[in-house]
Formats: sequence, C-alpha cells, structure tokens
Amino acid sequence: MLAEPQADTAASEAVLPWWKGAAIYQVYPRSFADSNDDGVGDLPGVTARLDYVASLGVDAVWLSPFFTSPMCDFGYDVADYRGVDPIFGSLEDFDRLVERAHALNLKVIIDQVYSHSSDQHAWFQESRSSRTNPKADWYVWADAKADGSPPTNWQSVFGGPAWSWDARRGQYYLHNFLPEQPDLNVHDPGVQQALLDVARFWLDRGVDGFRLDAINFAMHDPQLLDNPPAPAGGKRSRPFDFQQHIYNQSHADIAPFLERLRALTDGYGGRFTLAEVGGDHALGEMQAFTAGNRRLNSAYGFDFLYADQLTAELVARVARNWPEDAGWPTWAFENHDAPRAISRWAGDHDREQVARVKMLLLCSLRGSIILYQGEELGLPQVEVPFDQLQDPEAIANWPLTLSRDGARTPMPWSSDAPNLGFSHVKPWLPPGEEHARLAVDEQHLAAQSMLNFTRTCLKLRSAHPALHHGTLRIRAAGEQLLVFDREESGERLRCSFNLSGSAVDRPGTGSSELIAVGDVSASELGAWSALIEKLD
Repeated sequence: MLAEPQADTAASEAVLPWWKGAAIYQVYPRSFADSNDDGVGDLPGVTARLDYVASLGVDAVWLSPFFTSPMCDFGYDVADYRGVDPIFGSLEDFDRLVERAHALNLKVIIDQVYSHSSDQHAWFQESRSSRTNPKADWYVWADAKADGSPPTNWQSVFGGPAWSWDARRGQYYLHNFLPEQPDLNVHDPGVQQALLDVARFWLDRGVDGFRLDAINFAMHDPQLLDNPPAPAGGKRSRPFDFQQHIYNQSHADIAPFLERLRALTDGYGGRFTLAEVGGDHALGEMQAFTAGNRRLNSAYGFDFLYADQLTAELVARVARNWPEDAGWPTWAFENHDAPRAISRWAGDHDREQVARVKMLLLCSLRGSIILYQGEELGLPQVEVPFDQLQDPEAIANWPLTLSRDGARTPMPWSSDAPNLGFSHVKPWLPPGEEHARLAVDEQHLAAQSMLNFTRTCLKLRSAHPALHHGTLRIRAAGEQLLVFDREESGERLRCSFNLSGSAVDRPGTGSSELIAVGDVSASELGAWSALIEKLD
C-alpha cells in the first residue's frame, strides 16, 4: 500500500530538516582548485569556486580532510584535529570558506576521523612514551605473544598485520590501516571526551555537520580474540580479505558513543551527522548507528561505490534493505575511494548516455544523495601510471588496486588552460587526457551538456517533494527494467529506467512526462534510457 497523502503539505515541509533529501557535493580539496600554484588544491581555491558549486543546485558541500597531517594517507592521518595543514591554508581561510558558503545558502560538512590518528599526533607521542603516562591507554596497546608475534591475527586494510611493534613501550599498537595511523582506543572515556571537544571546536566555527570516516573501526573487542577465516570464494587481493572482521571492529559500544555525539550536535540545532560504514556487515551497522532519534542522522555504505555493474536488482535490493521504519539513508555512486562509476558501469555503451541515466537515478532515490566532484561532468576514471601513483593502498596492492588515485585527479575547469585550469604548475596527480573535452568551461554554455543535465536533475528533485523525500515502492526489477514509484503529499511519480543496452517495452503511461533521457517512445524505452512521469 502506498502511504496516504499528508493533508498539510506546507506544515509537513516546514518541519523537515534541511538534510533530509539533501543533495551534497563532495570536494576533495587536494584536487579541486589550486590558488597558490604549488600543485595542490587548497581552501582558498575551494572558496573561489563555491559559486560554481552553488550553481549546481546542491544543498551542502562536504570537504574531505584538510587538517594538519604528514599526508601518509592524504589527510586521513590527522596530526592536529583543530588545525589546518599549511598546504591547504589556515583556520582563517576555513572561516572565510564557511562564511562564503553560508552566503550562497550552502551548508558545510567536514570529515571527522575518530577511529585513528596520525602517529605524529601529540596524543600518540605521549601515549607511546611509557605505560604509565596520562594518555597511556588512549591507543590500543598489547603485549606480544610468548613467541614475540603480534597479539592477534588481525590484518590491516592496506595489507599486512594490523599490529606494529614499538620499542619504547615494548608493546604492539593496533592500526587497522597504515602503521602511521594508530587506532585510538575510543573505549576510553578520556578519548571520547577529547573527540567530542574536537567536534565542539568545529561546531563553534560554524560547520553544519560531520561525515564520520570509517566509524565502525572506532572500537575493537578488548578481549583481543583472533578473527575467524572468511568463507572460501570471493575476491582476495589482501590478507585483510581472508578474515571475518568480528573482533577488530564494529564493537557494540560504538553506538552509545554516537549518542553522545548526537546530543552534542543537537545542542547546536540543524546539524547533520553522517556515518561512513563499510564491510561485510555494513547494512546492520548503518541501521544500528541511525536507529531512533538519539543516534546519527544518516549513514551510507559501499553498495554502489564498488559495484561492477548498475543493475535493477542492485537498486531494488538496496531500496528494500532500507524500509521506511529504518534510519534515513544516504547514497553515493562515486567518491574519492572508489573508481569512477562511469568507467565501472558504461562498458561498451555510450558513456554520456549512461552518465545521464545514472545521474537521474541518483536524484530519484529515497534518501539524501552525494555527488563527487566531477561526477556532474561525467568524468571517467584516469589510468595513473605506476610511477606517478601517490595512493599507498594502490602502490601496496599493485596491480590489484582500488584505483583511488584515478578518481582523485585534478578537477578540469578549462579545456585549453595549463593542467586544465587546476594549477599553473605540475599537479600532484596528472590531469586526465579525456577530461579536457569535459571541462567546466566546455560544458557550462552547452545547453545539452552533462553539466547542465545534472543541474536539471537536481532542480527536478528539489521541486518535487515526492522525489526529494517521498516514499519509494519498487514496481519492477528485471534484467533490464527498473520501475519504482515515489509519492508525497498527493503527488505520485513513476520512475522507469532501462539499465541495459537493448530496448524494452515501456511500462504503461502516466498523465504527463517530467523528464525523459535517451530514446523514449510511446511503446519503448531504448537502451540506457529513463523516464519520470506523473501518475493520475
């Protein structure tokens, strides 16, 4: 049964929080815009381009880490949670960015990395100095086994054991990622308070929300039990893939800590908290982290980010996994950690056509949505040669790599400018050769460009409550055809997508078409085409 229309549309929308159904634009600052010609993007560069971001029709901008860091993992190894790394600018530059964003009616979301810090952080430097110092338990330390081997069999995401020996303490410390990223012991009350103080620092500077990086890694099982082996089968390119990750992450006490964070953010009014959750049990964790009104506002996982194909079955399964009595979901097809979706999903098909269909689909899903910089241009993945790779995971697992560098290449602003307008000097990663014809200046004035189609999709989503925050009911999910209905406040829309390379019969007709993509006739949806229409 479809939900009954609400009687008072204006009243229902008046109490809707800004983030519910919002479109969020992710900026990876290193690669967005270089204002001082050092080859690396920075905060003043982002500020200078905020008018462009606002022109897309999004509600918020999410900034990947810009904090003080040795950059072993390009900012996700934080050495000072309250500082801006000089390569990105200063705290004053950040304040100016927030001020300009708010003037453009853009909310500002920033990353918070609570599961680990840099080994250069003052907290870790003190913690490793002895077993009795005030921060001795702020990180996860454990004695060696009798034979000198690590305390458990846990493996790092980036390859090799998740434990490194530290001679100063005569113990091992845990790192679920790089050895330069020691895990914080978020079980410790002092650590929890310190992290909440960090959140308060940025809330006081005007940020509108947090994206919590790898938050399911924030707590381990204190009993330090070995992980069991993973079932046979599946892709295994790292030792990490050989285990079930039961004891090194996802502890039940994460949720109560998130309740403390939510209480803090609620005290500032109108703030947004978003969890990033990956792994084999992501769905259950995402829903646990967003259950009720005391935990996080939303969560997103990797259902689409690592999918090799975009299929009706995938979309239907993801939608059905988030019933309306569960927490509010957020969806992303691309980000800085995954290969560009257009390169994963287009295959031999027309890339521009696939890019349009996937953009309309993203803007039609129930939940909040995230667009990654360049996705609005239809950028494909860049093949970065091995000798130019920067990503430690890509280098360690070459050639079986997640290709994170290939999605982090510089934003193409101008087709005929040096380095496509990103910088006047050699950038930290090479610009994509295919990106020149897709640059912003090439697409901005072209009425039928992918960029302007993205603007149309976002405007459509914003204008129709059914698309923005309405219910979603799957009507068909076959080998080619995906059909679902969106409804809110008496408005009913049917969304039909042909996610295949051949034509399919059109599923009925509504009273009027809102938007059509590709070859759509009265009887057929052509290859990689889509249609949204009103229902009587």
